[in-house]
Amino acid sequence: MNACPLTLAGTDLLALPSGGLFLPGSAALVVSDLHLGRAERVAREAGPLLPPFEAAETLGRLAQDIAATGARQIVCLGDSFDDAAAADALDPAAREQLLTLQAGRRWVWIEGNHDPGPLDLGGAHLSEMRLGALTFRHIAIPGANGEVSGHYHPKLGLPGAGRPRPCFLIDASRLILPAYGCYTGGLSATSPVLTALFSQPAHAVLTGKRALKVPLPSGGAKRGGPRPVPLHQAVGRRA
Repeated sequence: MNACPLTLAGTDLLALPSGGLFLPGSAALVVSDLHLGRAERVAREAGPLLPPFEAAETLGRLAQDIAATGARQIVCLGDSFDDAAAADALDPAAREQLLTLQAGRRWVWIEGNHDPGPLDLGGAHLSEMRLGALTFRHIAIPGANGEVSGHYHPKLGLPGAGRPRPCFLIDASRLILPAYGCYTGGLSATSPVLTALFSQPAHAVLTGKRALKVPLPSGGAKRGGPRPVPLHQAVGRRA
């Protein structure tokens, strides 16, 4: 899987090249910010601008990760759909694919800021959840320990390595996942909004053909300083 091993709060983790996070001890696969229905939402609000294939591509990648890891429970860390209407308008083929992935597995929808999770697609619906020593929620809380979250869609570029890549961010207390869905924007991992949440040493794990762990440069901000900023404000557009 070309995954990167990580440890948080004494829990062994695998950061997958796809942007998913696998917990071998509980056979749990965690993904964040699927943003299913983004193309439909954009078309609804501004006219057709994006190819309408993101749901199939995102769910296809999720199916591959489930098969590769043998995950028995799936945790979606919020913003699973671009908005509530996008969940209702999900393509029948994508809906069937999602129901197939749910069959025989525990499935948890964590509430996000874009949507509360689709109420007619089965699974448990929670504002946050605890699994062993870890707490899973959508948006990071300053000062939290053993926290796994999403929301910010972090990205990081390496000198001479082309475009920035979605990445995980981790220190001794927290882990932020990249956006798993297609057509999602992102926030620089070196933005003060993100560096304020992390203590040094902190690392980024870049996604791609293999998960690559690199040091996260310090932004000079103190951890726990500013409160979390909604992503659409941080990047200056709807995320």
